[in-house]
Amino acid sequence: MFKMTRSRFLRQLILGLLSLGCVVVFAACGSPTPTADTSAGSPAGSSPTGVETLKVAIDPTFAPFQSKGTSGSYEGFDIDLLNALSEAAGFKAELQQLPFDGIIPALQAGTVDATISTMTITAERAKTVDFSSPYFKAGLAIAVQDSNTDITSLESLKGKKVAVQIGTTGADTAKAASPSDLRTFDSAPLALQELANGNVDAVVNDAPVTLYAIKSGNIKGLKVVGQLLTEEYYGMATPKGSPNLAKINSGLATIISNGKYAEVYEKWFSGTPPTLPDKAPI
Repeated sequence: MFKMTRSRFLRQLILGLLSLGCVVVFAACGSPTPTADTSAGSPAGSSPTGVETLKVAIDPTFAPFQSKGTSGSYEGFDIDLLNALSEAAGFKAELQQLPFDGIIPALQAGTVDATISTMTITAERAKTVDFSSPYFKAGLAIAVQDSNTDITSLESLKGKKVAVQIGTTGADTAKAASPSDLRTFDSAPLALQELANGNVDAVVNDAPVTLYAIKSGNIKGLKVVGQLLTEEYYGMATPKGSPNLAKINSGLATIISNGKYAEVYEKWFSGTPPTLPDKAPI
């Protein structure tokens, strides 16, 4: 007959109780039933309503396209356009605030699904991200103080102190003009304030943003000189090969054809919007 010693009996009893405890704990504390929104930490998830959610990066320092209102909510042309576009395309946009020069790396890393951040469509950028059809026609302009009569063109920036927003086409264009000092800032308003303070001779920046800053009175004592330096188009961008690009283009085409785009444009810029090409000439 098999006899179990006291020590062995106690050891078996403890192991048995521990095993039973594990069963009870896992039964009581097992993972809860998943909710509809299980993708909070990953791109392209689903909202509780079952509508696909895309994480869209913005840099809200670029009024009137995107900025933070007095209530702390985001506002601007890009925000209204994205709301209309996403509704037309059948997805929900979840905004993710990032510095402008960090947006393309975030797209490449897959931490966001898309961006609408007044990003000019360029051949260089198109090597690393895919662009939507253009959603806005713009161009670069030179801003100077009201009293400045020396700077009238890109060529006249040679040997001057120039401020720009880092990572923009304005920065690239200004650098090519061979200024004596090229100062970069995290946002266009900071660059324009540097000019208003008299610390630089000029700012090269997107014309609509500069004109809005001057017109709104947020930054005083400045003017835009000469003609537009470039003709540029803004586009939404996605990671390379993203299936979301088709949704974005579909939504944009819909709101252009049904008049919603013109309605948003009129709200922020007045007048009739220019005709947009299906593809930017880069």
